[in-house]
Amino acid sequence: MDNYEYLIAGLPVLSDDLSGQDCPSPAVLVKEIRELCSEKDNALIDTLLKGYEEENFTPEFYGAMLSHPNHFLREFFRFDLNVRNAKVRYLNESLGRPSNMDIFLEDEGEFEESGEVHRILYGPNLVSREKGLDEMMWNKIDELNTFDYFNVSTVLGYIAKLKIIDRWLKLDEATGREMFRQLVSEIRGTFKGVEFNET
Repeated sequence: MDNYEYLIAGLPVLSDDLSGQDCPSPAVLVKEIRELCSEKDNALIDTLLKGYEEENFTPEFYGAMLSHPNHFLREFFRFDLNVRNAKVRYLNESLGRPSNMDIFLEDEGEFEESGEVHRILYGPNLVSREKGLDEMMWNKIDELNTFDYFNVSTVLGYIAKLKIIDRWLKLDEATGREMFRQLVSEIRGTFKGVEFNET
């Protein structure tokens, strides 16, 4: 299916009530999205989801992602790698280890958000640091999809946000629900004033 407008507009996430039984979990939503996507799009979704599996936090995986033909996947994982390397540097400093220890595939280009990541990592507590980094990722997804309104990159970004929400529903339900509401608001804003003509 390539009719991404109807795919996203028809998702049952469009509800403000996250406590009712009719509101599906992020995992269920991802499953429903996949059922509506083509085999080609599902292959891209598979690749995105592999990035959330611990065994894929390797130079081989990120090396493949940094040369991936899909722009969203390539830049999403470039940002993810830069943030992970920044976190490793922070831990190295905290533990008195060499700063380059366990750093891999460091991006030779400028990491524009490095200052903001540094500020977040030296925040007051673990929860604020994790929230700050996830908010950065959320904003990065928006940036990557600035000109991708209704295509597979929109779907990939949507799923990446659902993964953030799913994480916070497990860590801090109130934060997860607020992120869910934010995603609902964003989707409603996307379709505000858009008319669909059936042919």
